[in-house]
Amino acid sequence: MLQALQDEKEENEAEKTDQNADGVINVVIGEPIDGTIVTVDDEQYVTPKDADAKRPKPVPKKNRRGNKELLAELERTRELADGNKEKYTRLMAEFDNARARSEKENSKMFDYGAKDTLEKLLPIVDDFERALDNIPEAEKGAFSDGIEMIYKKLMDTLKGIGVEPMNAVDKQFDPNFHNAVIHVEDENLPENTVIEEMQKGYMYKDQVLRHSMVKVAN
Repeated sequence: MLQALQDEKEENEAEKTDQNADGVINVVIGEPIDGTIVTVDDEQYVTPKDADAKRPKPVPKKNRRGNKELLAELERTRELADGNKEKYTRLMAEFDNARARSEKENSKMFDYGAKDTLEKLLPIVDDFERALDNIPEAEKGAFSDGIEMIYKKLMDTLKGIGVEPMNAVDKQFDPNFHNAVIHVEDENLPENTVIEEMQKGYMYKDQVLRHSMVKVAN
């Protein structure tokens, strides 16, 4: 009798479920099931209760469509931003070019107006130079020194704004800068050499303010 009970107990223990390596548990008849029952080849199995939680859930089709629409909208926004950036860059380049042209034109207009005014000052400079050259030696003193100081101050001011004399003597005659009023024959000098400046010429920056009136050796 005891042997029969022992054999029945061993059969019941053999029927208990063992979890395999895949996490699938064989169903044990008569015991409570803690998981999900599945049927394979007419045999029932149970998966662990947390298997469904670990399995990735599929994305609903509606959400997939929404993601595609969002990606498409993002791409359109990116294209619009790139287009706006290109327009902004082009507009800034045009603005810089326009500003540079405006500044250049304004500078030319200023130089033109300044040149006209400075040209009218040159006869006054000529008068100062003639006066200083013709003061008798006996009359030189405080008065002549004062005139010379005023002349130097005037020339320093003109130099500060870009006006300077050409100093044509001993240079080759150049019609772009000189007006030849007298020609002399002198075999001791190279041909077309300026030997005397009858009236000083002046430059304003890179422009001729007044041509030099010169005597040229032929």
